[in-house]
Amino acid sequence: MNFKELENHIKNNDPLDFGTIFSNSIDLFKKVWLQGFVVVLLTFLTIVPFYILIYIPLLIAGVSDPEMFKSEEMPPEILLPMVILMPLVFLGIMTVSLLLNAAFLRICKNNDQNISLSDSYFYYFKKEYILKSLVLSLIMLGLMLLGMLACGLGIFYLVVPISLIPAFLAFEKELSAMEIVKSSFTLGNKNWLVIFGLIIVMGLVAEMGILLCFVGVFFTAMLAKIPVYFMYKDAVGFSSER
Repeated sequence: MNFKELENHIKNNDPLDFGTIFSNSIDLFKKVWLQGFVVVLLTFLTIVPFYILIYIPLLIAGVSDPEMFKSEEMPPEILLPMVILMPLVFLGIMTVSLLLNAAFLRICKNNDQNISLSDSYFYYFKKEYILKSLVLSLIMLGLMLLGMLACGLGIFYLVVPISLIPAFLAFEKELSAMEIVKSSFTLGNKNWLVIFGLIIVMGLVAEMGILLCFVGVFFTAMLAKIPVYFMYKDAVGFSSER
């Protein structure tokens, strides 16, 4: 199914049902909570080097000139490299997070449909997907900047289509990065209120892990990602089922 056919399929399909997706997400979470916990840990471990990268200019300057730390203001020659590195770091973090989220949605599919495949957390860490994820991350950064320029109100609108991008990355191999974004907007615009409601409600439910001495949130965090799988499954379906 090409991009045009996919768009028509989304437009002609039935609207999403809040209750069904919510219930199915809770049921599936009982099967994949451990894999979700592993994804959270892997995300944390893989983005730590990016954060360290920001402080490399500061560390180098501190070693060469320890007196610098006694100054109340950061020298421009240190501040400028850190400012330049920051968007690159954010881009790297978004790219890695997108690939891991796509892998988690693939795990959700395997468990939901009882497919006996290994839980490959780095399944999408391949050249074709990394490049596509990088382009998607650039587009997402651009969209978020535009949303912030609209007094921040645009972010509320964009959070819906942006949340759907990992599903199209995971299950629509033939789509280009721009086609993935367009498909996410098509699905998001048709079911905006339902998807936004699910994002808010499931996000709040996922945060309940904080009640378990704060550590529990690492086990429940990925619950907020599971509805995206069912949004895709119910509204788009998989190529073998269309």
